[in-house]
Amino acid sequence: MKLCVSLDLPSAKENLALVEQIKDFDVWLKVGFRSYIRDGKKFLEDLKAINPNFKIFLDLKLYDIPNTMADAAQEIAQFGLVDMFNVHASSGKTAMNTVMDRIKDIANKPLVLAVTALTSFDNEEFKSVYNEDIETKATKMAIDTFESKVDGVVCSAFESLDIKNNTSNEFITLCPGIRPFGEDSGDQKRVADIPFSKENLVDFIVVGRPIYKAENPKEVVKKILENI
Repeated sequence: MKLCVSLDLPSAKENLALVEQIKDFDVWLKVGFRSYIRDGKKFLEDLKAINPNFKIFLDLKLYDIPNTMADAAQEIAQFGLVDMFNVHASSGKTAMNTVMDRIKDIANKPLVLAVTALTSFDNEEFKSVYNEDIETKATKMAIDTFESKVDGVVCSAFESLDIKNNTSNEFITLCPGIRPFGEDSGDQKRVADIPFSKENLVDFIVVGRPIYKAENPKEVVKKILENI
């Protein structure tokens, strides 16, 4: 299991200061909408400058018509800075296949994941949008993703094991909404801790607020790594 740290602070300066504190750890860094829209490609370069061994997950959740998604995926893959990015499984198999086909010949291409059900959904709200329960639909989306030769999915820890059972143990599950030691869940609905994530064979846990809101983020990261 790998730790992916969310860089969701209000400024690039604050995010980079956080990264400086954890630069000696073997962690991934998640760059989402807020940071990327505000700070752009240069921010990715600044992260690699702190430690070239950092792995970057660009969390932009591409969702559009197939060619537009593939165009964006190609640009991301050609940066040479991104180690993993994601698309929405709701975009469908044609779109996911188009993305994977577009980047297949790019040297050192990033891993690609597909988002199933956002961890901010509870079952009632999810069902109002997708007309199915989360567990059922998330697994169906994961199967579509697997059949599209995508590397894995973004899901909650509650769906991870069932998804692996219906695809492959090698199929990556990356799970946001992790509260390592039972911290407040905030706006996340389907949260899990480290032991539960281990039991459900999660490959990547994404942790944000419990790290960057801590008085000593470095100690929190160290403690998480010791427990995973």
